[in-house]
Amino acid sequence: MSTLRRPEHLDELLNFRLLRLFALSGAPVIRLLEGRHGITRREWRLLATLAARGPLSPSALASQAHLDRARTSRAIGALVDKGLVVRTVRADDARRVTTPTNRSGGIQVVISNGMPITMRAAFKPTATILHEQDTVTVERENTTLKGRGRH
Repeated sequence: MSTLRRPEHLDELLNFRLLRLFALSGAPVIRLLEGRHGITRREWRLLATLAARGPLSPSALASQAHLDRARTSRAIGALVDKGLVVRTVRADDARRVTTPTNRSGGIQVVISNGMPITMRAAFKPTATILHEQDTVTVERENTTLKGRGRH
């Protein structure tokens, strides 16, 4: 005898709830990818798969990314047009797809392409606080600190 009951509403189905969660959580990602980086979620998925697995044929890429071949082919064309992916001709497979090296420190559209990631950062010191504050010295003695001057 089964203890499962028949769902009365669509919201009671786990698959429906998971689909809604996926749709809601995907909106910020879509805004980031399409708005800031100019690529679709499908294109990002293909870039991420290529970065993780290396050069793949279009059919292998579709299989690894869990997409159908026709949509994968169109997305590859769009990525080629955007300069994010290049098609290389090989003797054993003329349809081979690879990610190009670039001068972005190894980062292409929010993923690493396997190249070393380098960056430069600068930190601006905080402005002087003109209020007297309790602090300790290097010798761990209590003292007060009061800023002077304009900065």
